[in-house]
Amino acid sequence: MKPTPPSRTEPPGARAPRRRPRQGLGLIEVLVSVLIVSVGMLGAAAMQAVTLRNGQGTYEHAQSTVLTQAMLDAMRANLQAVTTGGYNTAGFVCTAPTASNLATRDLARWINSLQAMMGPSACGSVTCNAGGECLVRVQWDDSRRTGGATTMVVETGVQL
Repeated sequence: MKPTPPSRTEPPGARAPRRRPRQGLGLIEVLVSVLIVSVGMLGAAAMQAVTLRNGQGTYEHAQSTVLTQAMLDAMRANLQAVTTGGYNTAGFVCTAPTASNLATRDLARWINSLQAMMGPSACGSVTCNAGGECLVRVQWDDSRRTGGATTMVVETGVQL
């Protein structure tokens, strides 16, 4: 014999409500999820843009250091012109000078390299005294960097 299921006490002729199992997500839930993911992706894209800008500023700073050292190497190879003031500039030079001797050729090459690597706003300055103490400066526009100064200057002082 089979056991009989317990009987329900329902009024005669009444049907039990049919429960349907939940299937999937509602439209509102999907829209909220898409909104949250979109805001997160926009935040990630903004962070990436800031990182790229700051990375460019760091690259230019490194290039100014490398190019300053290249200029100092050229000056070490021509100490006579250093002691006679052949490399001295009157402030920042943004246009390559006409190459009339080795010192002006080195300066012209240096200014052209600065502008090729760091943009047309890059300028350079060299000041040396008769004792061989030199100050080499590079200046460029760094306004794209977050919180960066409009004009960035890197100075390197050496005894040649």
